[in-house]
Amino acid sequence: MLRKTETDPWDSLNAFTAARIALGRTGTSVPLRASLAFKMAHAHARDAVYSSLDIGKLLPDLQRLHIPVQLLHSQATDRQEYLQRPDLGRRLDRPSYELLQGAGTAGTDVALVLADGLSATAVNAHAIPLLQLLLPEMQKADFSLAPVTVVEQARVAIADEIGALLHAKLSIILIGERPGLSSPDSLGAYFTFDPKPGLTDEARNCVSNIRPEGLPYAAAASKIFYLAQEALRRKLTGVALKDEKDLLL
Repeated sequence: MLRKTETDPWDSLNAFTAARIALGRTGTSVPLRASLAFKMAHAHARDAVYSSLDIGKLLPDLQRLHIPVQLLHSQATDRQEYLQRPDLGRRLDRPSYELLQGAGTAGTDVALVLADGLSATAVNAHAIPLLQLLLPEMQKADFSLAPVTVVEQARVAIADEIGALLHAKLSIILIGERPGLSSPDSLGAYFTFDPKPGLTDEARNCVSNIRPEGLPYAAAASKIFYLAQEALRRKLTGVALKDEKDLLL
């Protein structure tokens, strides 16, 4: 005879988190529904890692925002090499490098980069809605913007090389984050002041988990704009730059 699934006393907390809590149990095991949901979430995460940028939709959407766009590629030739050789995802391939040489203007404030990272799904879903809120704020603040670059097979640090080639004071890369079992579509924004190849993680700031179920677009755009202003004003990013916007004095 099948044993009835037992409820969990933490069941009411499920309304406040997507984490796997209060799953109940059937004997010594989790219920079949929870087991299948876990396997499905794992499959979604794997799919996100192997997803591709929807260039056919992304580029026209960016052009409708009235900003020049350049399509680039890292030195990783395909997804397998990208996953096995993270270093290749941090540098542009030769054609992309040559394309950006001479494309920048000295003194440009911000170089915006869109990159697939470990979840192109996140960029396909969230980059345009975020930019629709962020770009008007930057334009009102008279930020000078380099051409937006879209990079395939890219890691976070590729924005350092792009920012340097475009002579930008600040690089901001919107990139798909490593998928989690409840968040295969999490977008991250990484900032680097005075970008150049060879910088390490302590030189950057990050706004993470940008998506409707995490940090909503409006809140993310506000936070990114604030940090960009502070980075340009104080001429730094990294461990010395904190988000103090909402501190109570």
